[in-house]
Amino acid sequence: MTLILVGGALAGLGVLLLALVLAPPRTNPAVALAQLDIARGRARTERLVAARRPTGGLADSRRLRLLGEWLRTVLARWDIELGGVRSDLSLLGRPLETHLAITALVALGGFLTPVIVQALLAVVTGGAVGGVSLALGLAFGALAGLVPTLTVRSRAADRRRDFRHVVSSFLDLVAMNLAGGRGVPEALQTACEVSDDWAMVRIRDTLSSARLHGITPWAALGELGDEIKIDELRDLAAALALVAEDGAKVRESLSARAISMRRRELAEAESKAGERSQSMLIAQLLLAIGFLIFLVYPAMANMLISK
Repeated sequence: MTLILVGGALAGLGVLLLALVLAPPRTNPAVALAQLDIARGRARTERLVAARRPTGGLADSRRLRLLGEWLRTVLARWDIELGGVRSDLSLLGRPLETHLAITALVALGGFLTPVIVQALLAVVTGGAVGGVSLALGLAFGALAGLVPTLTVRSRAADRRRDFRHVVSSFLDLVAMNLAGGRGVPEALQTACEVSDDWAMVRIRDTLSSARLHGITPWAALGELGDEIKIDELRDLAAALALVAEDGAKVRESLSARAISMRRRELAEAESKAGERSQSMLIAQLLLAIGFLIFLVYPAMANMLISK
């Protein structure tokens, strides 16, 4: 029964792929141009990320990239953008193709594990392979397919918090350079050259790419903020675009933003500390309850037995 169901699913998938090849969906020209502009911006960002990514790892596997590119093409045909995953991967410096390929392989492994286990048990015990393994395989495959994305999202949240901390320091450095008489572009470039932190390196590469592509530094910072979902960078780009001609207003605005960002980080740190304190209190209460049960249970058991 399981083999019949798997064969039917594979046959249906083949028919669907054949229909997509023979009758591809029509594309609106305006939508195609908009997607081309978005793809060009993403390609520029991916080149910057790839220049800083170490070589020789899993991401450099040619077969893995080919599988990921095919999956990305299929998702693009179905208008599935994966914007949040793209932002997290861009922040971590990982290609989308590798992530899609790993997700597909992990989901396939989760699907095949119950099927193979039940098939082995059927061979050993002489029983039949039922449809329970297929249902378990679908459930395990779906859960396993979520694991890479959840891991990436958790790590990206930590990196995004660190990036916001670096941005607050970056604003102070820019304000200091503006006070020294530099212009806004020179102040931005000088501020990000004082440290080799990964976030500063990302900002410096973005500003260098802005000069090569003929766009303003604040526009490049705004694009970076959109790419990695950092609201502070987008606000900084908007502020610099409005008051780039007035250095005094820029200094005041940057200083105020840096102070507000540090206060927000302090409030978040205090909130997390309070949550951890509550977690420790709950753990201590559970331990105390368990200890009381351990002490009371023998006496209660003796009373029940004597009755």
